[in-house]
Amino acid sequence: MINRTVTAVLDAPSADVFDFLSRVENLPSWATDFARELKYENGKPKVVNGLGEFYFRIDAHGDTGVIDMFAGPDESKMAIFPTRVVELAPDKCAYTFTMFKASEMSDELFDAQHRSLLREFENIRALFSPAAASSAAERERADGS
Repeated sequence: MINRTVTAVLDAPSADVFDFLSRVENLPSWATDFARELKYENGKPKVVNGLGEFYFRIDAHGDTGVIDMFAGPDESKMAIFPTRVVELAPDKCAYTFTMFKASEMSDELFDAQHRSLLREFENIRALFSPAAASSAAERERADGS
């Protein structure tokens, strides 16, 4: 099966990265191509993008850093996107995301989705860059948090 794996090394504690990426509600903040909109249907999250609406769920395990993401047109046809946050040092971690090409998917669509994932990893890098961290700390101080 054809697959692609993307990894980013981030200057942030693994617990912070895991906490952010394992929350469905944060998906539109970084997966800007995949989750142009996040909505709920009968209490179940769905992402909306250029290909339509897809059910979405996350099965996350903080003790291992595993964040398995599932998406599909209905809850019985969910593709898995295994991801993981790995601690490299107290303030450094790696985030890895693997995608698999479904047998019915065209090569062109799979390549386009891989390019989207690469763009979304730039969003992740920006969110966890030292500049983003100091901006968040400044916002917290200004808010009196």
